[in-house]
Amino acid sequence: MAVIARWCVQHRLVTVLLWLLALGGVSAAAQIAGSAYSNDYKVPGTDSGRATELLKSGFPDLGGETGTIVWHTDQGTVRAVDVQHTMAETLDKVAELPGVASVTSPYHAAGEAQISQDRHTAYAAIAFDKPANELDEAQVATVVKTAKAAEADGLQVELGGTAIGVTEAPGGHIAEAVGVAVAAVVLFLAFGSFAASMLPIATALVSVGTAYAGTVLLGHLMTVADFAPMLGMLVGLGVGIDYALFIVTRHRRGLKRGLPVREAAENAVATTGRAVVFAGATVCIALLGMLILRLNFLNGVAIAASLTVLLTVAASVTLLPALLSFIGPRALSRRERRRLDEHGPQPELPTGFAARWSAFVERRPKALGALALLLMAALALPTLSLRLGTSDQGNNPTSATTRQAYDLLAEGFGTGVNGPLTVVGEVHGPQGTVALDRLGDTLRDTDGVASVTPVTYAPNGEIGFLTVVPDSAPQSKATSDLVSQLRDEVLPGAGASVDTYVGGITASYDDFAEVIIGKLPLFVGVVIGLGSLLLLLAFRSIGIPLKAAAMNVAAVAASFGVVVAIFQWGWGSELLGLGRAGPIEPFLPVIMVSVLFGLSMDYQVFLVSRMYEEWLETGDNRRAVRVGLAETSRVINSAAVIMISVFLAFVLSGDRVIAMFGIALAAAVALDAFVLRTLLVPALMHMLGGANWWLPKWLDRWLPRISIEPPDLRTPVLPGQREGEEPERVEVGASR
Repeated sequence: MAVIARWCVQHRLVTVLLWLLALGGVSAAAQIAGSAYSNDYKVPGTDSGRATELLKSGFPDLGGETGTIVWHTDQGTVRAVDVQHTMAETLDKVAELPGVASVTSPYHAAGEAQISQDRHTAYAAIAFDKPANELDEAQVATVVKTAKAAEADGLQVELGGTAIGVTEAPGGHIAEAVGVAVAAVVLFLAFGSFAASMLPIATALVSVGTAYAGTVLLGHLMTVADFAPMLGMLVGLGVGIDYALFIVTRHRRGLKRGLPVREAAENAVATTGRAVVFAGATVCIALLGMLILRLNFLNGVAIAASLTVLLTVAASVTLLPALLSFIGPRALSRRERRRLDEHGPQPELPTGFAARWSAFVERRPKALGALALLLMAALALPTLSLRLGTSDQGNNPTSATTRQAYDLLAEGFGTGVNGPLTVVGEVHGPQGTVALDRLGDTLRDTDGVASVTPVTYAPNGEIGFLTVVPDSAPQSKATSDLVSQLRDEVLPGAGASVDTYVGGITASYDDFAEVIIGKLPLFVGVVIGLGSLLLLLAFRSIGIPLKAAAMNVAAVAASFGVVVAIFQWGWGSELLGLGRAGPIEPFLPVIMVSVLFGLSMDYQVFLVSRMYEEWLETGDNRRAVRVGLAETSRVINSAAVIMISVFLAFVLSGDRVIAMFGIALAAAVALDAFVLRTLLVPALMHMLGGANWWLPKWLDRWLPRISIEPPDLRTPVLPGQREGEEPERVEVGASR
């Protein structure tokens, strides 16, 4: 690390230009190539996956995305002459727009069922010529504009569907801007130097910007979800600013101890930079753990997020030291520079609230540990009611046209029309055709079914499908129960002459969730195992990795409790502009476990590394825990405030999925920093005493020796100290 830092400092202009060139080049390539995201939740081998395959083979024209134009009037009916004339003319215009394959009007014979019984609401079905991820957003926006132009007094027009939802994505980067602004304020308060506070921001923006553009290009090579760039940016800004913060803090400490600017920068990277690399590696390992699930949808998310973390680490140990050498002594505030000139280097001792808190925990470890456990357990309780499933457009903010279209359809036709199921049959001979035809009557008599369309057969007659409209919403547990009932009880009665499968949005999400839940224990075990192994190698202790694993599980459980309370129970979701309550997205647990385990491991590494250093020097566990907590808690808390601010800012994105990530990560970091690492962990370590550092001798001989964060490379002679004399205790290794 010292060699890398030295080169970057000596060639600082070249280093900065190389990073700017990478940012500009990758961004230009991404702009030219465009995005190619795909929210493909289908899992091969599942019931819904087989239904989709059969539909594609028998009905290739059904491959395009669909949407709806819904209109409602309280004055008269939708069959009134003026309303019918206006909407028929509008639908003709929409049908002629680029990207639209067809429009099925309720005023034609084929669409008679698209008028509600009270005749106050009607809808037209739009068939686009491409899947949602391939549609031109500008073309979809034109469809919305053309349809909305028909609105008038007494006539409300709204649009729904996945493709329409893309046009509601918030423009600009308000969330990122707010998060960065708050981080800048916290950094300035922590450093007192404008130049020093801007460096972590600049480093994170360059690395995350490069990774964002790289994720766009990655979408052309593999399946990458449309939220992957935002997720990468969310994680990248949080850890990127944090990692740079720790290195700048060590650099500033070196300047205060009398080191020249160049040597202080090199020393910061050679010491704290190693801890940053180790912490970043744990985050990447946790993220890449998703690859063992072998799901294309998650593979792209894992690689995109890992790429972002990798680039933030690289920028922290290369770009940052170059920038530090540019600003010179201005990394210190004017008051700090003046004090250094007047009094020379002075030892830094933990004082103030951090020292008092550390001593307080030492005096009452049992009571404080019990309090922390009770708090974490209470927050984790809602996790027991976690329900995975699809959140439909009924969860969108009330101002969104998709939400209003959803509500109008639900009121006029029943909530099930917003997410119909598709029963697909593979027919074997004439008997199969008869069986599939009879199946329609059986489905109509099934509890929970509102309506069933007649069978539509493929030209070869070997594949047919029926559209089943439930009497409950797509995200409702009742709809999921209906899917299970159809598969387990109703469809097997069709006989052996026809193979039937249930598809549709609810069925697809339920299958995806079932696969995720089935593989989750293996995934969590691998992530915990690898993280514990790294800590075992770093701290040569059995107790430290075990406590870290338990703390990580606690942070994950409590943060999921917060997510369930807000998004599934609806506590404050409307106030936050996140729509009404609904189930938790099925992919969220895996992604969140990956990210949270990685971030939690960061705090463990930076806190315990300082305690471990003190333990090696003194062999006194109480002193090691007290000094380690006192010297690191302030920086840990500052870093946590920054990360929490960045994560919470993403609630402003207006995207329910990204808001889930933001709130879950913010809750996890807050609990991890302010409850676990600065309260529960030191309390437990005080109670365990020397057992914290126990390792069997045979294992100690067998394990390779690595060092996360060595002591400072040079200890200057302080005023009044003779050469070779042991100096007064100086803060060492407290990068976080």
